[in-house]
Amino acid sequence: MKIEESDIVETNDYRVIIYPASRPLETKEAKVITEKLYDFLSTWAAHGKPLSSSFKIEKNQFIIICVDEEKEMASGCSIDALGKIMREIDAEYQLGLFDRMKASFIENGEVKTLKLIDFKTKIRNGELSKDIQVFDFSKNTYLDFLSHFILPFEKSWAATIK
Repeated sequence: MKIEESDIVETNDYRVIIYPASRPLETKEAKVITEKLYDFLSTWAAHGKPLSSSFKIEKNQFIIICVDEEKEMASGCSIDALGKIMREIDAEYQLGLFDRMKASFIENGEVKTLKLIDFKTKIRNGELSKDIQVFDFSKNTYLDFLSHFILPFEKSWAATIK
């Protein structure tokens, strides 16, 4: 099931897990990753009970996994299983999915990613315009993702950089 086709996306309990890649996916990579995630999510379960889940690749760089925890809660073991498949994808394509020390933003209509320290330095030095939009990977519900995943600089976490 695709997120867009789901009838449950309008609930706050639809849990979101965001895996940000350090670079855009190539067409072949996106196709293989899509197939692997469809296969994995079709059998994803918590304590033997199927999890109602979906995913999408946002901006060709961010893998968004959703699970309807009103139906069944994702357990530690099921989250570990998701982590395992994501680590395999990360290792195969060198995407940096588990590197949380980076910042992604939109500048002149293009998604860019920098090491967090470089991003902060460029903001402090005025090398990056404050007209950028910044991605927030901390969103954990689908509604929060829809409304706050990409924010203008001044409304984002990056506005606190001094």
